[in-house]
Amino acid sequence: MRIFVSSDMEGTAGVVDWSQCRPGQSEYEYYRLLLQEEVNAAIEGALVGGATEFLVNDSHSTMANLRPDALAGRARYLSGRHKPLYMMQGLDASFDGVFFVSYHGSMSGARATLSHTYNPAAISEVRLNGVLAGESGINALVALGHGVPVALITGDGTTAAELEPFSPGTLAAVVKSSVSRFAADSLHPARAREVIHEAARRAVASLASAEVPRIELPATLTVRFRNPDLAEMATWINGVEADPADPVAVRVTDDDPIRLYRTFVTVVLLTRGIAE
Repeated sequence: MRIFVSSDMEGTAGVVDWSQCRPGQSEYEYYRLLLQEEVNAAIEGALVGGATEFLVNDSHSTMANLRPDALAGRARYLSGRHKPLYMMQGLDASFDGVFFVSYHGSMSGARATLSHTYNPAAISEVRLNGVLAGESGINALVALGHGVPVALITGDGTTAAELEPFSPGTLAAVVKSSVSRFAADSLHPARAREVIHEAARRAVASLASAEVPRIELPATLTVRFRNPDLAEMATWINGVEADPADPVAVRVTDDDPIRLYRTFVTVVLLTRGIAE
């Protein structure tokens, strides 16, 4: 039984500030170890549930945050930037389930620590078929395209709730409660790992009845930017259209969820360079 793990970092118990999850900052080395332990807790729980193989796609910042030799389950490790499928690179139909570990809420949703949607310098909101979508909901498009259920998500309560419209029934390991964008009430790291371990075990044990994401196709992503210049530049990409009702928004529609995701990633990469 094969599990694909996409790991971010902002959803880790105890993480509340950018300095804790940006390479080169003084606090980063400590908090990357907490992330590693949460990823391992998910893998170890999945092993107890019956999983046998793992691919971990390091999806945070420079995408080189984990220590390969310290990964549990002898997991394969996909790291580094400029991946064509970004946070979902490596997933294919041979996997039995997807884990989203240490994920976070969207920029314009309810309170969520370090909330953003791919690029906080450019993107203020994303909706999928009219419903507010964080990174988990957008990434679920790739899971749908390969016919693989999203079995587990870890992070705060807002993050878990945002995935529910797109992947109802996904088990959630809630390891902190967001007080504001820069404050959270977190479980002790040891307790957080226990919660993740048990949720992962249950998620794998129940995979036989798990469903793929429920996203109606063709699907439409509506992306709102911080200013109209960014929105206009996004329309340089084939298939991306201006929203006539909103000068800071664009829309892209596709009946292929993976192609839709790739177009969105292209928008992100274009606007990332411009916004910086």
